Amino acid sequence: MLVRELVERFEQFAPKTWAEPGDPVGLQLGRLDAEVHKVLVTLDVRPEVVAEAIAVGADFIFAHHPMMFHPAKNLDLAVPQNQMYATLLQHGITVYGAHTNLDSAPGGMNDWLATALGLQDVEGLVPSNGVSATPEITMGRIGNLATSTTVQQFAEDCKRIFKVKGLRLVSHTPDAPVKRVAVLGGSGGPFYQTALAKGADVYVTGDISYHPGHDMIAAGLNVVDPGHHIESICKPHLQALFTQWAAENKWPITVVASQLNTDPFTFI
Repeated sequence: MLVRELVERFEQFAPKTWAEPGDPVGLQLGRLDAEVHKVLVTLDVRPEVVAEAIAVGADFIFAHHPMMFHPAKNLDLAVPQNQMYATLLQHGITVYGAHTNLDSAPGGMNDWLATALGLQDVEGLVPSNGVSATPEITMGRIGNLATSTTVQQFAEDCKRIFKVKGLRLVSHTPDAPVKRVAVLGGSGGPFYQTALAKGADVYVTGDISYHPGHDMIAAGLNVVDPGHHIESICKPHLQALFTQWAAENKWPITVVASQLNTDPFTFI
């Protein structure tokens, strides 16, 4: 089968028009008319992931984070990122990225995160890109825990759920009760006021920086930052989704999930 067939089915699930403005989603490298036999799903496209794709015989990498956030200024192969592009081309591997459109898709990234947290009565959090004609397409989710807990205990639960050795808790009230939780995968700091306005006791998101952390505390919002890498939850879900579509369409492909941890941060 061709890469195009899988991409067209995926874009029915998460159209590129649902991506935030300027987000470089879609084909990153290669050809849509290339043949595909084995798909590697991954969070990030890094040199070690490309080596993994070659080792497992994958000819298509499907990533959540686009490989090319910033255009290359040259193709000097002494630059590891440029060498990675060359390696992909040498091995005929096609790369596709689905970022904020997958974040916003019903049944996509933020629903996977909300389910992992055990949220009930889930609603959308932030309207997708502000121009969507479909109001139910939203980034982030907000819902209720089945049982109330405390900020401190909820943070401990997040460590277990997302399998992280450490996280950052932004709170002056760790004993405060928690029932309503907002979550937005990736860097959701700019949207904390929306979480607050929608009644969240805790907001779960990544990449909180110093001064916004102060602002969140001043506003009375507790925030749990387990890191950007929790979006790796996408790997088993994408593998299951693509495997299901392959069975339904009788596609002769195998789908495997990357086994690598591409989190650049280590807690010591």
